[in-house]
Amino acid sequence: MIERMIQYAWMPGAVLGVLLAGSNALAAEQVKVDVALAKPNLLAGQKQVNYVRVGLTGLRINESGQRTPVNLAIVLDKSGSMSGDKLRKAKDAAIASIDRLGSDDIVSVVAYDHTVEVLVPATKVSDRAVIRAAIERLTAGGNTALFAGVSKGAAEVRKFLDRQRVNRIILLSDGQANAGPSSPADLGNLGASLIKEGISVTTLGLGLDYNEDLMTQLARRSDGNNYFIENSTELASKFGFEFNDVMSVVAQEVTVRISCRPGVRPIRVLGREADITGQTVTTYLNQVYGDQEKYVLLEVEVPAGGDGTNRGIADVTVSYVNMASKAADRITRTAITRFTKSPALVESGTNRAVMASAIEQIGVERNQLAVNLRDQGRIEEARRVLLENAAFLAENARRYESKELESFSSVQEVTAGKLDAEQWNGQRKSIRNDNNARQNQQIAR
Repeated sequence: MIERMIQYAWMPGAVLGVLLAGSNALAAEQVKVDVALAKPNLLAGQKQVNYVRVGLTGLRINESGQRTPVNLAIVLDKSGSMSGDKLRKAKDAAIASIDRLGSDDIVSVVAYDHTVEVLVPATKVSDRAVIRAAIERLTAGGNTALFAGVSKGAAEVRKFLDRQRVNRIILLSDGQANAGPSSPADLGNLGASLIKEGISVTTLGLGLDYNEDLMTQLARRSDGNNYFIENSTELASKFGFEFNDVMSVVAQEVTVRISCRPGVRPIRVLGREADITGQTVTTYLNQVYGDQEKYVLLEVEVPAGGDGTNRGIADVTVSYVNMASKAADRITRTAITRFTKSPALVESGTNRAVMASAIEQIGVERNQLAVNLRDQGRIEEARRVLLENAAFLAENARRYESKELESFSSVQEVTAGKLDAEQWNGQRKSIRNDNNARQNQQIAR
């Protein structure tokens, strides 16, 4: 193993770093780790809150050599509600996606109604005509054994489960899970168990009749993507977005560990599930994609410090499997803040991007509160929460010069006007999809 030091000039909120990599030092740069504080300068003499943002940006795939091969299960709903144009468009999208795979990739195709059928057992993509013909034979009918369909897809992925491949299930459904385990908790727990094996599930909900809570839980807890597809004409583009991610993975089995320095108290991770044990915060991401950034945002409480003094806030360790070198890499950073008596210096030194990220996640929490109120029939209370959230986001958009917060504010205002019964089903799906995308904290570069 090679150890390479990275030098930094000290500045408020600076990071010090060490890169520990495998034998190929260049391949270690598959993931760039950026640790930043919302407030690099803090007011002296008082306890206060700060945010630590750990950004993970994947190298462009065309700069890192051959892409990572995939091990993919496509799981298609063929229940009665999928008949007609829905099933036709689903077949076309699946076939077009398979045509993008290479001969070293592995694919399986599973279809389900009240029973489950393996159309194409896990195999290398060599005889495309056979795979296409199997998909074309699909017909619709029956109920929706969604849990069983995903479980069978996972069984096919396990046949060639390999940490050097992207192990993924892509699930399409247009209806409620009404055969077998069917609650959001059931599917969320399934997703949580699959991520431990290195398998993510991406969910595509089609139309207005599927259970968005169930699909979101399955995707989020397995670190997959989630899409709301209102019209079947959008299926091809959404499959295309997903395959862009699948085929651009540069790192897998990512662990982010943030060790807060003595006296610094970790409060919560915004938007992601994480384990907080004492001073240590640990969270897991299945994959990092080329030319995209994922991030982890930790809220901390910092004790009072004297004017002109520095304090280490946290030590950050990011470990992952490098898909270019096939080695396990580890990168470390240390975040440092400085105390000052000058409020002007605190304000001028604020990292606007980190603050905007924190405000966005707080906005998502308030958005979900509005959903919960609307679910209880408390429409006017939900509307008030949304409008207050819109004002909160707009104020901070101006303060931190954030186009993203400005856009989010506008979405909240529009949502506030669509809480009536005839609009709520589609609007709720749109909200859950938007919230999940923001909580996924994945940004195209």
